[in-house]
Order: sequence, then structure tokens, then C-alpha cells
Amino acid sequence: MTPPPAWFSAALAAAVQEGAITVDGASIAYRAWGDPDGRSIVLVHGGAAHSRWWDHIAPMLTDGWRVVAVDLSGHGDSDRRDRYSLDTWAREVLAVVAEAGSAAASVVIGHSMGGLVTLRLATLAGPEIAGAVAIDSPVRDMAPEDRAARQHRAFGPLRVYPTPEAAVARFRPIPDQPTLAYIADHVAATSIRAAGGGWTWKFDPNVFARDHLTPELLTRLECRVALFRAEHGLVTPQQGEVLYDRLGRVAPVIEIPVAGHHIMLDQPVALVAALRTLLADWDHSIPHG
Repeated sequence: MTPPPAWFSAALAAAVQEGAITVDGASIAYRAWGDPDGRSIVLVHGGAAHSRWWDHIAPMLTDGWRVVAVDLSGHGDSDRRDRYSLDTWAREVLAVVAEAGSAAASVVIGHSMGGLVTLRLATLAGPEIAGAVAIDSPVRDMAPEDRAARQHRAFGPLRVYPTPEAAVARFRPIPDQPTLAYIADHVAATSIRAAGGGWTWKFDPNVFARDHLTPELLTRLECRVALFRAEHGLVTPQQGEVLYDRLGRVAPVIEIPVAGHHIMLDQPVALVAALRTLLADWDHSIPHG
């Protein structure tokens, strides 16, 4: 097997702090990298995912930033709830933003369902953050994880596997796509927990019984916004135009070439480069009033 590249190994070896805060009665876990006194970036995962999907991304964003990856309730190492909603998850992210430092200097970046949470947060509390980025988040359509759950193709009652290896071998991104094997292996290995004498996935299947974000739930946001789309992802150029119009024609729509929906699994360096470029531009330009 070909060893992972040096940049990936260095990212996983970077110093990380683990913590948790209580939001609406649930413990919300997070992982943090970089200078605690820096401005903060908060990373929000997609449906059925978790904070460790960002392990190889976050350390490459720490130049001048405190980078925090959150486990939304019902995901990763956070508590489960009786019910889930975008508004509840948005409150969780805002609480982590406040925990990370100055909310007014914080940028929230979310992928897929996490991008919907990010856009909802920007709608509800835009003035409290500096910027919001949604990565391949299908606002006009159901996220692929939701569709698979509704059609009973995935994310049903959690199966218990006899060994960690048996569970990891069943890991597949939804929608399925090419991935870098060393990244998929890391994400799969951090997606399981001991349960019932074996091993199972960390997420709560009930996270898919929730509300959905539609353009009607978006208003012209009071913070900077950017939309990323994967060339081979879920957000079509036409959908990007609809969001661009809905958000007042001030949110850039940025395409990541060659990428599938799960950009951090197949084009991580391109994603980091695009995010660094966006943040540098925001640092040296004046927000459109």
C-alpha cells in the first residue's frame, strides 16, 4: 500500500485540543487547532459525518486562525437528542463560535448538511459572525444523506459489526464517489464506536427526521457569505445562480474543479487553497453594504 503523503501525515500529527460545551442540555464535542487567541474558523460536517472529517483540513487553515471542528448533536462524540432541527444545530455552532473566541471575528464553514446549518445560522445571527461558507450544500433539494435515509438505502437502524475492521470495510460516502484511500480509511476508522459487544457507527439515524432548508428560509444575510460547489457535486451551476440571486447577488459562487460532493475526500488541497484565497480576499476587501 502506498503511504500517505507527507502533508497528510503532518496534518494528523498537529497538536489538537479536545473539548465539549453544553447547549440546550446536550454535550457538544469539538476539536481545536492553532492559537487560542487567534480569530476563529468553525468547521461544520455533513449529515451522519463528524468533526474528524476535517482532521486533515483544519491544520492547514491555522495560519492566523484558531480552527475548531464541531460534532453536531447526534453525530460524532456529542450527545443525542429526542429531536433535531437546523435551528438547534445552528445554536450549537454559535455556542462553539463563542467558546472559540470573538464571534465577530469568526468564519463558519459547513459542508453539505453542515452548509445548510451554516446558512441558517447566518440568517438567524448574521451580525454575530464575520462570514459564512457553504460547501456543496443543495438548498433547493434534499441532501443525499437525507434522500438515502428516506428511501431506506442507508442510515437505517445501526448494524453492529463483530470487529472494527468489519465496520470500517462497510464505509461508503453517500453519494458514492472516488476518494483518496488514505483519507477515506482515516475517516472510516474515526466513525465507529464500541456498542452491543461489537462496533457500530457514531451517528444517530434520527438526525434525518428533521426540517429542511429552502430558499424561503434565507434572507439577505448580515455577514459575508460564499458558496462553494464541486464540479461533479450536487449544486449545479443553475442552483448556484438561484442562491446568488436569493442572497442579494453579493455571495461569490466558487467551483472546485474535478471534485465530487465530498470535496475533503477527493480534492482536499484544492479545497484548502480555495478557502485560503477566500479568507485572504475577505481580509483585504470591504464588505458590500
